[in-house]
Amino acid sequence: MGQKIHPLGFRLGTTQSHDSIWFAQPRIYSENVKEDKIIRDCIKNYIQKIQKTTTAVDGEGIGRIKIKKTRDLIHVIINMGLPNPNLVIEDNPERMEELHTNVQKKINCVNRQINIEITRIPNVYRDPNILAEFLARQLKNRIPFRKAMQKTIKKFAEEAGAGTKGVQIQIAGCIDGNEIARVEWIREGRIPLQTIRAKIDYCSYPVRTIYGVLGIKVWIFINND
Repeated sequence: MGQKIHPLGFRLGTTQSHDSIWFAQPRIYSENVKEDKIIRDCIKNYIQKIQKTTTAVDGEGIGRIKIKKTRDLIHVIINMGLPNPNLVIEDNPERMEELHTNVQKKINCVNRQINIEITRIPNVYRDPNILAEFLARQLKNRIPFRKAMQKTIKKFAEEAGAGTKGVQIQIAGCIDGNEIARVEWIREGRIPLQTIRAKIDYCSYPVRTIYGVLGIKVWIFINND
């Protein structure tokens, strides 16, 4: 049987850097990992809650959330896609303050300051999280999965073709309401998963549909010549 490994963890130290940067003693290491998970979940839940109240815009969404910690500071950088006119959080002091308060309550930090910064991704469809969210939105609207995958590949080729060498999308679960779960995938270009020097960006994204939960995986081969 083929042995699977996470594409990003496989390339740490070569083409991939860590999303969390901090140092901790072994006895409190697990607490810091758990804290990072809580911060990311809190931010995603808050932004998705606001997105439900606004009209969706293609290309919006959350990319990577990077966390840098020192003794008395937690610096969180949120990479986001295209700005939604009704959801420009960085220009709304009230929403930024609410997000800051939510994170502070979740992790219960007293002696440390939290600094949240939002940056916009220049080429949104080169980010696998944004591409997965674009596909998930179509599946929620009951568009046939094959048509949705082809539309996502076409969108990627139009918007992010330059500077990339390939993309692969996979959907797993009870697709289109079938009782038996299966895996469907589509690929455009090259995805050399076994080459460590190849810069591969990857994400897994769960999506809730009326048929049940589906799992979306996206691999993007970025040109790093």
